[in-house]
Amino acid sequence: MQKRYPSDNIKIILGGGPKKTEGWLNLDILPIPEVDIVCDLNQGIPLPDNSVVAISARHLLEHLDDTVKIMEEIWRVAKPEAVVSIKVPYYASMGAYQDPTHRRFFTEKTFQYFLPHKERRTVPNYHFRAEFEIVSIGYIWSARWVRYLPFKSFFRRHFLNIAKTMIVELRAIKN
Repeated sequence: MQKRYPSDNIKIILGGGPKKTEGWLNLDILPIPEVDIVCDLNQGIPLPDNSVVAISARHLLEHLDDTVKIMEEIWRVAKPEAVVSIKVPYYASMGAYQDPTHRRFFTEKTFQYFLPHKERRTVPNYHFRAEFEIVSIGYIWSARWVRYLPFKSFFRRHFLNIAKTMIVELRAIKN
C-alpha cells in the first residue's frame, strides 16, 4: 500500500523536533507527537522523488554524518525550483565548535560545491548529482552592535563570534 501525503505542495522540516509548524511535515528521529514521520535522516528522507516544494533544515546538517548524502537526498525529494532554507552554525563561531554533537562546519563556500557543474569555478567539481542555485546567504550576528561594523565580511571571516549562524536559501535545479 502506498503512503498518501496531504497535498501536491508538500513542505517539510528536517529535524524539527518538538516544534510543529502548521502546513509542514516534521521529520525527526524522535518519536514524539509533533513529529509526522519518524526517521533517521542519516539513512535518507523517506519521501518520493520530486515530491516536495519547500524544505527547511534548522540546526540539523551539522549533526548528520554525511553532508553530501543529505544534500543529495534533499535534492532528490525536491521538485524543480523547490526552495531549501538551511540554518547552520557559522564556522567562525564558538557555537560551531563547543557542541560535541556537531560533526561538520559550514562556510559560504560549502554550498558552492552544489552549484550546477558549469558554475563551480572556485571549488572542485566532485560531480555530485545535487544541484542548487544559491539564492541568498545571511547571518545572525552575535551581538546587536555588529550590524554597525564597517567591512562586516572582513570581521566575519577573521574574528571569532562575529556571526553565530549562517542562513542559506537555495533553489533546486533539475533538468
